[in-house]
Amino acid sequence: VTLTITPVLIGTLAAYRRRLRERSRKVKQLESSALSVVHEVLGALRVVRAFGQEDREQERFTSQAGRGLRERLRLAFVEGCFGVLVGLVTASGTAVVLWIGIRHVQAGILSLGDLLLIMGYVAQIYDPLKTMSRKAARLQNQLASAERAFALLDHAPDVEERPDARPLVRAEGSVSFRDVCFGYNEGEPILQGISLEVPAGTRVGISGPTGAGKTTLISLLTRFYDPTQGCILLDGVDLRDYRVADLRRQFSIVLQEPVLFPTSIAENIAYARPKASERKIAEAAAAAGAHEFIERLPDGYATRVGERGMRLSGGERQRIALARAFLTDAPVLVLDEPTSSVDPATERIIFDAMERLVEGRTTFSIAHRLETLANCDLHVEIRDGRLSPPGEAELLAASGGSK
Repeated sequence: VTLTITPVLIGTLAAYRRRLRERSRKVKQLESSALSVVHEVLGALRVVRAFGQEDREQERFTSQAGRGLRERLRLAFVEGCFGVLVGLVTASGTAVVLWIGIRHVQAGILSLGDLLLIMGYVAQIYDPLKTMSRKAARLQNQLASAERAFALLDHAPDVEERPDARPLVRAEGSVSFRDVCFGYNEGEPILQGISLEVPAGTRVGISGPTGAGKTTLISLLTRFYDPTQGCILLDGVDLRDYRVADLRRQFSIVLQEPVLFPTSIAENIAYARPKASERKIAEAAAAAGAHEFIERLPDGYATRVGERGMRLSGGERQRIALARAFLTDAPVLVLDEPTSSVDPATERIIFDAMERLVEGRTTFSIAHRLETLANCDLHVEIRDGRLSPPGEAELLAASGGSK
């Protein structure tokens, strides 16, 4: 009779398990949403303060956090109901055993001492059963967290490395686009039929309206994505045949918005080469025109740049990014409008540094202003995902001029 409640406990757990898991998932999602609001606001703190939207953002966080709190209370209520049911089931089992024991004592089958001993045994059996049931209920919360972690780990990468991928130490830098097509969503092409031959050491200027596919083309070159059709060759070999890590070491990238980490200036410059000596770091900074302003800082190269480099001006951050590219010394250089948000004086310094940086490297420069591409050997204009007009790039290359 004591053990007959075990199936009832298992059935109760099975009935509540799904509800507990679903509630736990929802709690995790809502709490993540509240933390996302905090992350967004801290990342755009100057904009929030500039427009006086502190109260609005606080209300948005409070709303998300309140929803999470209410869902957490609902989860606690469901867990409490489950605990009450477990207690009622074990109490019912204890009552039935006690009732049968009293009948046996009255009939002379058991003595009172025997009944007390049996009730002690029953308590010893039921305590672990109640503990296991409650632990199993709490486990659903941990399993919901594990599901989120495994969902992230199981997410298929955008590019996969082939088992027989070949190593690459240092490329010469010749690049070929052969009928390349790509779209982020099926049936919505971003690039169509891109074909281009870029010899090693060529400076390629890429222009076109916003949304034409310029940055997407560079993303394919650095193999953040693979073409849906066609192929891209580096030194005559399909990018997909190289090891991904080796391939990406062949590129130095300077973005429109330089990305800095909240560490020291020296660590940011040496990000791609953490073991670089102080002399090498200083030489890279000097080549990028950054050494003088770094030396004027109180802590020099040990100065911490703050979250996203907010302690430095836009031009200073850009020169740090250029110094990082100098130190990386990759054979292929990608410049994504690095001078679009700086003043003319800083722009001149950055231009001089870029002239030194592109020397001897295959360079892809993205810009909206054609004058910034004046020194390019080849100018490629992209419109609506295609080279515009067809064949223009080849004509420019043949004439040895730039547009």
